[in-house]
Amino acid sequence: MTLTTPTPARIVLSRSRRPRFEQGHPWIYANEIDRTEGEALPGDLVEIRDHKGQYLATGYWNPASQIAVRVVSYQPLQAMDEEWFARKFEQCAAYRRRFVQGERSCRVVFGEADFLPGLVVDRFEDVLVVQVLTLGMDRARDAWLPALVRTFSPKGVYERSDVGVRTLEGLEERTGVLYGDCPRLIEIEENGLKVEVDIEGGQKTGYFFDQRENRAAIEPLMTGWGARSGVTLQERETEEGAKLVPVNAKGNPVTFPYWDGATVLECFAHTGSFTLHACKYGAKKVTCLDVSAHAIETARRNVERNGFSDRVEFVTADAFEYLRQQVRGREERAARGGAAAKVDTSKPLASEGRTWDVVILDPPAFAKTKRAVPGAIRGYKEINLQAMKLINEGGYLVTASCSYHVRPDLFMETLLEAAADAGKTLRRIDWRGAGKDHPQLGGVEEGHYLKFGIFEVRSRKEI
Repeated sequence: MTLTTPTPARIVLSRSRRPRFEQGHPWIYANEIDRTEGEALPGDLVEIRDHKGQYLATGYWNPASQIAVRVVSYQPLQAMDEEWFARKFEQCAAYRRRFVQGERSCRVVFGEADFLPGLVVDRFEDVLVVQVLTLGMDRARDAWLPALVRTFSPKGVYERSDVGVRTLEGLEERTGVLYGDCPRLIEIEENGLKVEVDIEGGQKTGYFFDQRENRAAIEPLMTGWGARSGVTLQERETEEGAKLVPVNAKGNPVTFPYWDGATVLECFAHTGSFTLHACKYGAKKVTCLDVSAHAIETARRNVERNGFSDRVEFVTADAFEYLRQQVRGREERAARGGAAAKVDTSKPLASEGRTWDVVILDPPAFAKTKRAVPGAIRGYKEINLQAMKLINEGGYLVTASCSYHVRPDLFMETLLEAAADAGKTLRRIDWRGAGKDHPQLGGVEEGHYLKFGIFEVRSRKEI
């Protein structure tokens, strides 16, 4: 289907509006519009003009949404037809060829950041999974679908438009095969690891590509821990001659190959992607936790297909409660160990009280609206506070937020407050956002949704 407007309607912007559009933001809110000129059906293209009547851009129109117009071109455009989409998709493909080298599976269309607002496309090997978020893109599916197939030559295209934001556009949620053959489970490769993706039942489109580079960033944290256990490298005579071998405090050789690895806890594991990377980079033992039994089973299969089963334990539990239980266990142990403590040691400990060298927190978005931000901040502070209490001295916190309403400075402030309450000092090792297949459009704060940090955690009394 081709969207055409023989005599394009116009929206005229208010004189008093903020200059968001001029700074690069591709959305026009309803309260920024002074008036409309001409007739336009919901989803039609309209011209955007300033209060003096000067042409600014073209976008598609939805009077039922607070975001009344989304820009698709800064030149006059008569139709979003198949050829127009094909040119856009080729630009998307060229960008990924340049910046996402060596990774066949990635996000190939990222909405506004690829100048295609309301359309998201992830490639999982030979299958494309699309999300259609807006009325304008929904009406244009007969134009963009054949263009998508022409550009990327997939074996199948599957739709995962089962997101609540569609209701704000007056659309129903929908899923299903749009083209070709779409197996539910697809094996992809990321950073040399095999990962199973469930395109029907997984979160969002089935997998989170935006953390690819961040998952690789944990590599330096995974080794260098043997000395804490009294294991050192010493020169010993072997059948192959003199060589350095790991030796424990009693002078006995250590045969476990991952003697120098970290103990790791991954919370909100989903498919276990951070767990896989931790094992690949040399972790000694990983606890993989998620509240979803479906997620844990997917993570378990991913661990098995990569040969890491002997180093991973799986826990199906609420991360908040699990962290609290471990902290309570630590506090009980500390109380029993105190010289002046009056504790009935005949009673068993209520909680395990475990600790780890590295704790990874990659939760889902806690704030989907601005009104949800205060509650989200409480949630982020809580999980990071408890995690810091469970990290071995000098260990590392790997933490993230994908709530775009929680700005980077607010997330950092929350982490510092949690550290203060935990009596810890944070030393920042890394601070970054989404990967290169998720480019950020200048002037669009909403694009900077992902915050990812790696911090060394030290007790103030130990500094």
